[in-house]
Amino acid sequence: MNIVIVGLSHKTAPIEIREKVAFPPTAMEAPLQQILGLPSISEVVIVSTCNRVELYAISRQPDAAIIEMKQFLADFHNLKLEVLQDHLYDFEGEGAIQHVLRVAASLDSMIIGEPQILGQIKTAYGYACEYKTVGLILNRFLHKAFSVAKRVRTETAIASSAVSVSFAAVELARKIFDSLENKTVMLIGAGEMCELAAKHFVNNGVSKVLVTNRTFSRAEKLAEAFGGVAVSFDNFREQLHRVDIVLSSTGASDYILSAKKLKEVCKERRYKPMFLIDIAVPRDIDPAANKLDSIYLYDVDDLQGVVQANLKGRQKEAAKAELIINKEVGQFQNWLSSLEVKPTIVALRRQLEQVRQAEMAKTLSHLNKLNDKERAAIESMTCAIVNKILHHPTHVLKQTNNGGDGNLYIDAVRTLFDLPDPVEQNPNPNPNLDKSD
Repeated sequence: MNIVIVGLSHKTAPIEIREKVAFPPTAMEAPLQQILGLPSISEVVIVSTCNRVELYAISRQPDAAIIEMKQFLADFHNLKLEVLQDHLYDFEGEGAIQHVLRVAASLDSMIIGEPQILGQIKTAYGYACEYKTVGLILNRFLHKAFSVAKRVRTETAIASSAVSVSFAAVELARKIFDSLENKTVMLIGAGEMCELAAKHFVNNGVSKVLVTNRTFSRAEKLAEAFGGVAVSFDNFREQLHRVDIVLSSTGASDYILSAKKLKEVCKERRYKPMFLIDIAVPRDIDPAANKLDSIYLYDVDDLQGVVQANLKGRQKEAAKAELIINKEVGQFQNWLSSLEVKPTIVALRRQLEQVRQAEMAKTLSHLNKLNDKERAAIESMTCAIVNKILHHPTHVLKQTNNGGDGNLYIDAVRTLFDLPDPVEQNPNPNPNLDKSD
């Protein structure tokens, strides 16, 4: 049996293509059952996110499975295969195992170390369990992926630093204030960046949020989302002495906060530290304010510098994660091979024993004058012949299993001797059996 992957991601396909092949999470049963119905597929999971669509399958015929799954993606979404072909990638065997472990550990994500992808794979696995399209191998494999992702998170610092501008602002604020508890933040502007930053600040302990915007209704809406207070844009400057953190992102063509005004604010605050984040372009806050005592002013370039430094740090941690994954790939491949090696050897021995006994019975039925000792001697001789015939093939199967080439020999033996499939599928794995968390 082989693990087979077909998919596309932000690395191979633009959003115009990705959105055409996405699977709605509320309608997974039909595509899962259709893939499971393909001749070469025995198990399947569909992972569909904004940045990737991937089909994880189990097949004894990986080449055929790849062709069938690519054609399925095109047919299901009413696309021509030629439109998708250049954007699709495929993996099988150890390459497939490594790919899924890297995806689960967020090493293949747009932002290395982001945690969302692991939850998305768990959700995809849950759907496959619900619709009974996973069995013994994918069940075991995806739990391994969850476990490896947890190891990467706990044994490396891959997700420990901010790699978005909004979260970098929070990280810097924590360094300035040590704790954000009982701090007040003012958002000047009500756009997406301000909203995202507000979420990070609130999640990190900020107690009060003030929001101002030229359109007061937008300020009210954003303030309501965070249990905050909307402030009129005409008099927000009069509220600055109450504020510890300011995040500004407007479309103004000139400074909306002068160094002179901030000097007055500092005096009103009795020179308690004040952190200002100016992510507007053109800038909202006069850079000269940075020369004032107790003022810490950062613009978007400063924050990007923090982000880039943190990304470099994540790249170093990613190298440690790759070592963990490489080791786990080999271990899982050995388990997958052993899943068939032992049953194959047992089935081969059973089949030869049946042949031996049938031929013994046929021969002895014509030799009525043999005594018990002679019969025992013939029995012993035929057993020895079978054992000698099986000795080298058994040794080769065990050795190639350890070396990773076991599937080739197993498939050859199974084909030559027409042996039954040794992998008993588990039709109803427990989706809650995640021992990794």
